[in-house]
Amino acid sequence: MTLRDLIQRASIWRAGELPPAVTEATGFPSLDGALPGGGWPQSGLTEILFSTSGIGALRLVLPALSNLSQQGGWIIWVCPPHLPYPPALHEFGMDLSRMLLIELPEEQSAQGEQSLWAFEQALRFQDCAAALMWLGDASMLELRRLQLAAEAGSTWGVIFRPTSFAQHPSPAAIRLKLEPSGRNPDADELKLTLLKARGSRAGESYQLSV
Repeated sequence: MTLRDLIQRASIWRAGELPPAVTEATGFPSLDGALPGGGWPQSGLTEILFSTSGIGALRLVLPALSNLSQQGGWIIWVCPPHLPYPPALHEFGMDLSRMLLIELPEEQSAQGEQSLWAFEQALRFQDCAAALMWLGDASMLELRRLQLAAEAGSTWGVIFRPTSFAQHPSPAAIRLKLEPSGRNPDADELKLTLLKARGSRAGESYQLSV
């Protein structure tokens, strides 16, 4: 096989090229336009950093989660800080029969190895469309294991973290920061800053109504 043959193979990508990504629309047109492939990646980690608890980080991913559940994929929640409210999820179109909640004793769920292990197994589960986890501090090695697990399972892994971890390195393909927009405190508006995304303009900010 010649070098030319190798270059022409679909599995070989030259510098400056990106393989086509399988994505799911976010439900927010401006965000779709900013993300590679026009939506959330269906394989790999997405890290959403929030400045204030309850700011609406979950609402950012609910449209896509609902669509994935309607397509028959499992949506797995690992140790959420609050129990999901089924009526609200149903209003968003979530198929509640495709939702799985993993809970651990409080001393294990906040930061322990058991919650990370459970999240990794969820990411590797072939029928899991998306897995969610609220995470504090984690080593680069632990995050790398999660990224590899998401790729192996072709699963969208969503990690919610405080913005204090924005300066920490992360293997996540997409990193977003959410904070109040400041334009209208009474409106459901957020300022979203794209910290990291392959092939896009990192550092740009957008106003979103959630």
